Amino acid sequence: MTFLSALCRLRMAAAICVLITGTAAKAEVSGAASVSPCGPSFSQSGPDAEAYGAGRNYPLGTIADRAKQEYMVATFSNFDKLLPAHAVLPPAEPSPLARACDSGGWRYDFDGERRTIDQYLARHPATGLLIARDSTILFERYQYGRRDTDRLLSNSMVKTMVAMLVGIAIKEGKIRSVEDLAQDYMPEMKGSAYGQTSLRALLTMSAGIAFSERYDGTDDAFAFSRDLRRSDLPNAANLLRRYSARDAPPETKFAYAGTQTETLGLVLTAATGKRLADYLSEKIWKPMGAEDEASWTVDGHNQEQAYCCLAARLRDYARFGLLLARDGGSVIPQAWVIEATTAPEGSFRAPRVATPFYGYGYQTWIMPAKRRMFAMLGTNGQAIFVDPASKLVLVHTAVRLKPNRDPAARELTALWFGLVRELGVAAAR
Repeated sequence: MTFLSALCRLRMAAAICVLITGTAAKAEVSGAASVSPCGPSFSQSGPDAEAYGAGRNYPLGTIADRAKQEYMVATFSNFDKLLPAHAVLPPAEPSPLARACDSGGWRYDFDGERRTIDQYLARHPATGLLIARDSTILFERYQYGRRDTDRLLSNSMVKTMVAMLVGIAIKEGKIRSVEDLAQDYMPEMKGSAYGQTSLRALLTMSAGIAFSERYDGTDDAFAFSRDLRRSDLPNAANLLRRYSARDAPPETKFAYAGTQTETLGLVLTAATGKRLADYLSEKIWKPMGAEDEASWTVDGHNQEQAYCCLAARLRDYARFGLLLARDGGSVIPQAWVIEATTAPEGSFRAPRVATPFYGYGYQTWIMPAKRRMFAMLGTNGQAIFVDPASKLVLVHTAVRLKPNRDPAARELTALWFGLVRELGVAAAR
C-alpha cells in the first residue's frame, strides 16, 4: 500500500467518524467503558473527604451505618452488598454513546457569582456527575474514589422507572386504565385505603392518605421501610393496611409518599406476573441498550422496593434520561411519556403549586420553565435532569448529609439551568 493510498483511507475513516458523531477528531464511540483522553475522569478525593472516610479508603459498614458520614460513600455505591437485591439484566450489547472531548468550561450563575463545574464539585459531595446531549457524553467525572463501573444508588429516582413501566403495561393491555383501583389487580388489598385508590392518584402522589415522610428516623416512612425488610412481619400489601386515614379526597392535593409507589409496584407485579426487576429488564433496560446490569433491593418477602434503591452505572442512568428526552423512542409510548412529564397549568400538581418550586407528573418532578423540563430526584442528592427540546441530560449522584432540603439542591438546579442556557438553547432551535 502506498503512503498516498493509506492517507486516503485515513481521511475516509475520519469522514465517516464525522458523519457518525457530528464532530471531527473530537468524539469517540463509547460502549462499556472508555480509557481515551475523552473518557471519564476520576478523583480519589472530594469535599470533606476525610470526614467521608478517605483515610480508611471509604469503608463499607452495615445497613445500620448507612447514614453515618464515614460510611456513606461506600454505602451509596455498594448497596446490594448490604441488602438482598434482584438483578436487572442488560442486553448482550450496549447501545453506543459518543464522547465529545470538551473541557467542561461551562458556567452558571449562583448567589451573584459566575461559577464553573469544577467549583461546584469542589463545594459539594457529588460522587458522580455526567452531562450528555443527544447520545453524546459531554462530561463525566467521579469523586471519592468512585469508578465508572460502580453501581450508584438511585434512591427515589427509580420511581420514574416504575411510572414508565405502568405506561408500558397499559399499552400491552395488562393494566386497563389509570382510573382502575389498585385492588382491581391486588385482591389482597381489597377494602384498604390504598386498595381503594386509583392508579392515577397513586401516580400523581395524590392518594390523600395520611403518611409522614420527613426522613428524620421517626416518621411513617422510616417505620414502613424498616418493617418491610423483615420476613417475620406481614408483606407489603398487608403492611399498607396500617395507613387508613384519608386527609384529602384523591386527586386534589399533592402529598409525597413512597407507599404510593410501593402500591404501584405491587399492581405491576400482579398485572404482569413478573418481578419488577425482570419487567424493567425486558421492557426498558435491554431495549435502551444498558451496558451493565442494575440491582434493585428487595424486601423480606422477596418483592422489589418499588419506591427506592435501584443501583446502576452513571452512563445507564444517562441512557434512561436520554430515552425520556426522546419521549420514549420506540421503547415507551410517546403519549405516556409526555403525559407523565407534564403537570397541567393551574392544577394542584403545577410547578410552584405542588411545592414551592417543583410540580409533579407521574412519579416525576416537573420543573418551572418556559418549556417542558423534568427531573428524577432521590434523597441525599441523586438527580437526573432532562430537557427534551435539546435532548440535554444531567446525571448527579451524591452523598449529601441531609436527605432533603439541603441548600446544595439550589446550586445544582442553578448549574442545570446554566447548562441549558449554554448547551441547550441553540440545540433546541
